[in-house]
Amino acid sequence: MAREVQVTKASSLQTSTGQTEGMIRQGAITDQSDKICASVMIAKPHSSSAVHHHGEQDTIVYALSGHGTVVSEAGKKKQDLAPGDFALIPAWAEHQEVNNSSEEVTWIISRSGRAPVVDNLAGWEASK
Repeated sequence: MAREVQVTKASSLQTSTGQTEGMIRQGAITDQSDKICASVMIAKPHSSSAVHHHGEQDTIVYALSGHGTVVSEAGKKKQDLAPGDFALIPAWAEHQEVNNSSEEVTWIISRSGRAPVVDNLAGWEASK
């Protein structure tokens, strides 16, 4: 693994990590450490991701801009994120990102793994 400081320029972000419709996920720091990775998630206005989880990866979200919502607990719990807010999404936690506003939402994502895992589901599986 990397033994020196690694920098990823904004112009080099890769839109190649797990995608869900309405969301743009850009890899920032991937495959450079066995223990952590980072990405940028941009939610287009009036969009929502598929219900999904991140497998064994714990996820920390930092809300950079816009006002979005994390939906969890089979759609019953809705938690709003404003710029400057953080969220912890534990491994295997089914959730959905929602942007009900007319502006883009940008979140910075850090995960406990070499590369981001996004496992899109057909719906709220845990509630079945």
